[in-house]
Amino acid sequence: MHHHSSGLPSWQAPLSRRRFVQGLALGGLALGTAGLRLPAHASADARTGPQVLAGNSFDLSIGSTPVNFTGRTRPAITVNGSLPAPILRWRQGGTVTLRVANRLRDAMTSIHWHGIILPANMDGVPGLSFDGIAPGESWLYRFTLGQSGSYWYHSHSLFQEQAGLYGAIIVDPAEPLPYRWDREHVVLLSDWTDLDPGRLFRRLKIDSAYDNRHQPTVGEFVRDVRTHGWAAALADRRDWARMRMTPTDLSDVDANTYTYLMNGATPASNWTGLFRSGEKVLLRFINAGAMTYFDVRIPGLKMTVVAADGLPVHPVTVDEFRIAAAETFDVIVEPSGQDAYTIFAQDMGRTGFARGTLAVRPGLEAPLPPIDPRPRLTMADMGHGDHAMHGAAPANAAHGTHAGHGDAHAGPAAHGAPPAQTGHGSGHAPVAGHAAHAGHEPKASAHPGRDAHAHARHGGMQAHPASEAGNPLVDMQTMSPTPRLDDPGIGLRDNGRRVLAYADLASIAGDEDGRDPGREVELHLTGHMEKFSWSFDGIPFAGAEPLRLNYGERVRIVLVNDTMMTHPIPMHGVWSDLEDADGDFMVRKHTVDMPPGTRRAFRVRADALGRWAFHCHLLYHMEAGMMREVRIEETA
Repeated sequence: MHHHSSGLPSWQAPLSRRRFVQGLALGGLALGTAGLRLPAHASADARTGPQVLAGNSFDLSIGSTPVNFTGRTRPAITVNGSLPAPILRWRQGGTVTLRVANRLRDAMTSIHWHGIILPANMDGVPGLSFDGIAPGESWLYRFTLGQSGSYWYHSHSLFQEQAGLYGAIIVDPAEPLPYRWDREHVVLLSDWTDLDPGRLFRRLKIDSAYDNRHQPTVGEFVRDVRTHGWAAALADRRDWARMRMTPTDLSDVDANTYTYLMNGATPASNWTGLFRSGEKVLLRFINAGAMTYFDVRIPGLKMTVVAADGLPVHPVTVDEFRIAAAETFDVIVEPSGQDAYTIFAQDMGRTGFARGTLAVRPGLEAPLPPIDPRPRLTMADMGHGDHAMHGAAPANAAHGTHAGHGDAHAGPAAHGAPPAQTGHGSGHAPVAGHAAHAGHEPKASAHPGRDAHAHARHGGMQAHPASEAGNPLVDMQTMSPTPRLDDPGIGLRDNGRRVLAYADLASIAGDEDGRDPGREVELHLTGHMEKFSWSFDGIPFAGAEPLRLNYGERVRIVLVNDTMMTHPIPMHGVWSDLEDADGDFMVRKHTVDMPPGTRRAFRVRADALGRWAFHCHLLYHMEAGMMREVRIEETA
């Protein structure tokens, strides 16, 4: 039981849960603070969103500003006094200059331009290509834009992104896009916490399940017994206990800690975007959440997805989509017939939501849909397909991908029971029992081609790197992962709505490189839930060697998610050309989402010299070690 009020400072005294989750009607910048000079735009109504700065030359000032979203005034890290940071509007082909001044008293800072292709020393990741911006200092960013679309920017210093340092980027195209619109709105989603973000990280290290208040109940157990019998129900509980997690543990931090924001407005503040009936409205959705996946829909409106991560895709019309942290989706809607529509973005764990309204005039609201039922992970979601309660997995007629993701093996690595004891009755075995699978370092072959994949792609037994064997920081491995690109995701299957899946995305431009990869690198996403340790191949960032790529080469990166959580993975500096289940080019993105028990491959063209970050975009997973350096070097 968590005792939240014991000995906590007054600003952390319990708030009514509803007021905390919904926020204040006009939260945001704390304008009543005595003697505080705020820029004029900062006093704008929270419902209108951040200001837009356009042109080629920008002055950005990073500082601390008091905000109040929940009834408590807390410090935020802002750009030009604004949370979110101002929307930056650039033009494809233009060169932009940004003078970024650090006005924080006691902290280094940085800005990373997420998804923008630029030189390494402009990428803004401290410790790799520059040192960061010291208090009182400035840094001059200058780069030329070879792309157009919806992107975003955020700090890459400690936890500043969580504290408010993020904003949208719109790059207008030099040539007309293959779709047209009459009006547009940025819809920037994020998660706010009243906690100091470093303190939230320490809490995760001490008790990673702090926010997971929904443990399975006796009633659910009785229902499982009725449906599946005693033996299966007991085996199910035993398996979850052995994995040291519960089937409701979908996200590390949720609305028990977070208030979800849309363009910096709480649900109660109701950010509003205007439309005229019959217009085509382009909505640029950006997930700037530190730890949150959002499931987005607009009841009463179809959404036609026209771009993913900034780049045009063949249009696909859906009722709903999941957007991982750091992803962007552009959609076109055509509202008519009613005066207001709710933009509803619930978190993946169904604990809360961000909301705004499309309306013909300010001040209108539309009904809020109920939050969906809380999804329960099944063993099939984990890649544990031969689990005793396999029948418990809801059939997924629409997508046909839910069941049978092979058998994953889980358990605390330290307790290496021999395989004979664990058998295959439940499909789980401690990691250390799998020494037989170890020692498979990624092999570089002259022609990996498609055949090298076919075995693994179509459910062959998965090999694991030696560094995972007997590793106390690895509590799980998947044995038969598959791409599952046509699966909309946990909690979205068979919900009566047409939900976007990765398999629906196809780049209009096609594969701009065209070469077959010359070699293949396989990396495993690894973690230990209880220790809140996250890594690639069981090696946290501090102890990991850089991944070295040769300038100009075409490489296939294969990611295998050995964990029970979903991870969005960007590789800085280059595009990630995602392959379909047959190894063919599908869609070009900057961030590739990796649900549990999946194996997904993408190609990169190593055409950007320098040192680059490659990491999980869940902020606290990155800080806990799920990051690598990628070095792209001229061959000697």
